[in-house]
This record gives sequence, C-alpha cells and structure tokens, in this order.
Amino acid sequence: MEISKEHLLWMYEKMKMSRLFEERMQAAYMEGKQPVFNIGSGPVPGEMHLSNGQEPAAVGICVHLKKEDTVTAPHRPHHHAIAKNVDLNKMTAEIFGKKTGLGKGKGGHMHLFDPEVKFSCGGIVAAGIPHAVGAALAAKKKGKDWVAVSFIGEGAANAGAFHESLNLASLWHLPLIVVIEDNSWGISVPKSESTCVPSNDVRAAAYGIKGYLVKDNDPFEMYKVSKEAVERARKGGGPSIIEIETYRFLGHFQGDPELYRDKEEVPSLLKKDPINRVMNFMIEKNLSSKIDFEKIDARIAAEINNAYQFAMESELPHPEEALEDVFV
Repeated sequence: MEISKEHLLWMYEKMKMSRLFEERMQAAYMEGKQPVFNIGSGPVPGEMHLSNGQEPAAVGICVHLKKEDTVTAPHRPHHHAIAKNVDLNKMTAEIFGKKTGLGKGKGGHMHLFDPEVKFSCGGIVAAGIPHAVGAALAAKKKGKDWVAVSFIGEGAANAGAFHESLNLASLWHLPLIVVIEDNSWGISVPKSESTCVPSNDVRAAAYGIKGYLVKDNDPFEMYKVSKEAVERARKGGGPSIIEIETYRFLGHFQGDPELYRDKEEVPSLLKKDPINRVMNFMIEKNLSSKIDFEKIDARIAAEINNAYQFAMESELPHPEEALEDVFV
C-alpha cells in the first residue's frame, strides 16, 4: 500500500511533536526531584509515564480518524493525545496543574479530557475500553459512521474489562478498534511471564472478529492495517483488535531505576527509531529533503515552547477550587 506524502508528513510531524514534547517534559518533571528522587516535589508532582518510542501506535491509526471519532487512552497518553489533536497549550497546563488546563489543573497527565476532539484517558488499567464501547454504541444508535478507538497496554489485555468489552462489541457489531501497545513490559514484568498467548491479536478469534499483528514497531504497517480496520468499522463491519510490537525507550515511570531491563535493550531499540525511519524513507523517495525536515522540526519546537510557556505562566488554582466541579 502506498501512503500519500500528506499522510507521511502528518505522521512524521505528530511523532516528532510527541517526542520533543516528552523530552521537554522529562526535564521539567525531574526539576526539584534530584539528587534524591522525590515524587511529590517539583513543578510537576506525581507520577509521569512517557511514551518515547511508542509513537507509531498512535499516528498509524489516528491519521485515519475524524474529529467525531472517539479515542480513549491509558496512563501513558501523550502520543495519543497529540495524534488526536488535543489542545497542546491546555494539555501542558493540565500536566502542570494550572487553571488553564483541560481539567482546570485537577486531573494531571493521566486524566486528560478534551471533549472538543472526543479524547479521554485514565490511570486505571483497561478502564478506557468500556468507555470506547459506549461511544461506539452511541455512534451506531445515532446512525453515524463514527468509530471508537481504545489504546491499551499488553498487560491490560489480561483484564476482565478487555474480554467483557470485546464480547459485547462483537455481539452488538459495534465500530470499536482496540489497539494493544505491546512494549514487552507490564511495569517490570515481561509479557512472557504474564500472558498465555504469544500475541493478543489471536484472541480476536474468540470473539469472531478480525485481529492484526504489527511487528517491529512498523509505522507503515500500522498505517496499512489501521486503514483497513477503520474503513471496515465505518461500514458496519464490526470491531477489530490491533496489536503492535512497540518499544518503550524510557522506564515505566520517570524515576524508574529499570533494574529489570538488560542495559543493552534501550540502545539497541534506539537504533530503530520510527521517527527517523519515516524521515529517511521520505528523503530516499525524494518526497522531502533534509532541509524540509529541519524547518518542520523548528516549527514544532516553537509550538512546544509556546505551550510550555503558556503552562508555566498560567495561574495555579486556589485551594477552595478543590471543592468545585465535583459530584456531591
């Protein structure tokens, strides 16, 4: 399958934006947390889960989505949010706990919610899948061709919500796509010690639906199978599972000592950086030049700088605001 220059550039830009955004966040998060790591200190307290290396999973399918399509994401959500066009300024402000954030600074990085583009995420493993099923059911009831995509980690495929949701989605023939990001590690537990099947796409057969496996973090193959799954869902063909073998360049969370990983694992993965893979492909095919990418990178860096500036200059919520926007 050929991918248009427009789509290739879109995928590159979103992957690059996610990578640069998180590299900036990596530094901002560690401020005040050294030399002795203290999770509660610094301008961004709490946990931080970064997705460097996993970008193909998000862009490969979101390039085929519309604003009206729903996306739910897990606790490692920045690449999904950026690929779904979540407001970058408000997203950054939310992570910094500011009033101008998506949730007025009350949700933080694991609870980003942007109804303008129908995006949400949460910190509870597998909890986003039932929400996506609900969105898919709503689309079908309304007679719309909207689809719902739920991103999860490979560990979440062992949770009850995964199986219950897919059973119902198949039974009702809903436009749902579950994207499983297999980064080999469930926190510090290898997939081989937690999952009884070699890849979760084979589980699709149990629900009578289509399953795909994308190997080696391949952004082009992810684009291809996602296009097929999205088109089938829009036409009433029902749900799908896509599992992509992806890479986590960083720890499960920032501050993770990563004692469970071989020291050679990450350096070997970095040699297969998917962002460089797309860039080099486009240069080799004479679709863009190195100068073009330098201009793109500079524009993205400026946009990210503006978002961080917006967040840092925004006002913190007043203590009494903790009692607002809550259920009583």
